[in-house]
Amino acid sequence: MKISFCGISGSGMSALAQVMKARGAEVCGSDRSFDQGKDQEQKKALESLGIKIFKQDGSAVSSDLDCLYVSIAVEDTIPDVKAALEKGIKVQKRSDLLAEIFNAAPYGVAVGGTSGKTTVTAMIGYILDVLHKKPTVINGGLLKNYENQKGIPNVILGGEEICVVEADESDGSIEKYNPAVSVVTNIGLDHKSLDELQKLFSDFVQRARLGAVVNLDSPYSQPLLKANQNIKTFSLKNAKADVYISDVKPMSNGLSYKLLGQTFSLKLIGAFNAENAAAAIAACSLLGISYSDAAKVLENFLGAKRRLDVIGVQKGVTVIDDFAHNPDKVRASVSALRDYAGRLLVMFQPHGFSPMRMMGREIMQSFAQTLQKGDMLFMPEIFYAGGTVTRDISSKDFIDFAASLGVCAEFYQTRDEIKDRLIALAQKGDRIIIMGARDNTLPLFCKEILEGL
Repeated sequence: MKISFCGISGSGMSALAQVMKARGAEVCGSDRSFDQGKDQEQKKALESLGIKIFKQDGSAVSSDLDCLYVSIAVEDTIPDVKAALEKGIKVQKRSDLLAEIFNAAPYGVAVGGTSGKTTVTAMIGYILDVLHKKPTVINGGLLKNYENQKGIPNVILGGEEICVVEADESDGSIEKYNPAVSVVTNIGLDHKSLDELQKLFSDFVQRARLGAVVNLDSPYSQPLLKANQNIKTFSLKNAKADVYISDVKPMSNGLSYKLLGQTFSLKLIGAFNAENAAAAIAACSLLGISYSDAAKVLENFLGAKRRLDVIGVQKGVTVIDDFAHNPDKVRASVSALRDYAGRLLVMFQPHGFSPMRMMGREIMQSFAQTLQKGDMLFMPEIFYAGGTVTRDISSKDFIDFAASLGVCAEFYQTRDEIKDRLIALAQKGDRIIIMGARDNTLPLFCKEILEGL
């Protein structure tokens, strides 16, 4: 089988490319970011596995290709797609391939929800892997425990019996999965309205053959409790939950918590990560793993990159990279950082015009609820990923709204201006947090700030 991926640098595409290569397919691909000189480490990592990378000029589409896989954002005018259509080669969505791989596994665990999907998927995969269950795990983030493996560490390449995936509701692809276990981390405003999300996740829970995991602390998740006969609940507040985690306490390098009277620890900060652990423990219990065994394994879990990821410290100033991009994630990340001393200097990179139109004001409200006196918020113009989209709003609109809520907020046209401002402002004890999604250059931006400091 010979297949190609258009946009192979993307987290979802690169993960699938690696899985298909490991399963014997001949794999190639292209990405405009590679052509622009970006993401070169990812390019080399894919090439190290024998995946051939072409320029995105149609040359990746040979006449003997079985299928070209594209993301939902890819348009017919892109050279690879145009070439495939001209040659009569099948063009399929990335989500179709992911569903095909997932649904073929007897034990498929799909993790959905507004926040925490990547971390919970990674936690479940890590538990199953350490306990020798040989899972195949397809994730949206880079897994720190697997950074030394060949290729890009957004997959665990196991067998075909157990498959763990992050189920994306934003494009509706979650509806394609037929899981043995469904996990819903929480429900809050993100890509769709709350009514749409409740219907989507209720159907997702109902389809789970072995059972489903639901957050008892999430108000909008309550209707899901009746959607499946075998529901495992988790909670940090309600002792009636199947997996009840209590006494969550911050430590210098993570946090501790109690489960069934026993104390466990995590190498991650933020109470929301204790909640993520509870979800993962509940999911693994549906596959026959005891709560205590799962919790013990998680003590060595290092997390996913871009989730409150400390990039480095210079002159007493800590630079942190974070994926937060919706109201719940912003609130959770800033609240976690509030457990520790120091002023917060936050740059939020808005990740698209449509998402900001839907939830931009709510994101600003999350900052207003969690940032304190002395903290500052900075925003560059809304990140434009290309394609056809109405560009009728500006980050300045949201900065003005945040300021009206009492946030010390500043707008700059470019990130470089913000970088200079952050470097000039930073003092010993401060934490600089760079937040945003869909932009692979943000970790590099963090490193530039470190160098500037």
